[in-house]
Amino acid sequence: MTAIYQSRALADVAVEKLRVFAQPQRLMILSYLLGGERQVADIEAATGVTQPALSQQLAELRRADLVKTRREAKQVHYRLADDAAALCVRTLEAMFGADDLSPPQTAPALRQVRPSETPSVVRPQNIGAAVFARVG
Repeated sequence: MTAIYQSRALADVAVEKLRVFAQPQRLMILSYLLGGERQVADIEAATGVTQPALSQQLAELRRADLVKTRREAKQVHYRLADDAAALCVRTLEAMFGADDLSPPQTAPALRQVRPSETPSVVRPQNIGAAVFARVG
């Protein structure tokens, strides 16, 4: 695997992905989706992000391949795209003070994320050092 410092193209891709995370409403949505697949109404109720902003932010997250959708009749269900997306969100939660990294309980999930699907996060004491996630 090539390190980011070795490839400008890889650095550009990373910066673009980080740009998507750097918007408060999108980050709130991603954090909520750690709990599993959710309907739009559940996301709206839990995050307070209302239409049309919610639709715009979900579309941006889809374009960035951070969320996937599933249609069921007229309902659209959203979930994190993969383990890498979940790892990024959990790492941000750990870095910025989330005390409880358990899945949100504001609405029932249609599909719970199994422990094998989301990497665990080790939270070191706040000593001003870097935070790393343990995968596996």
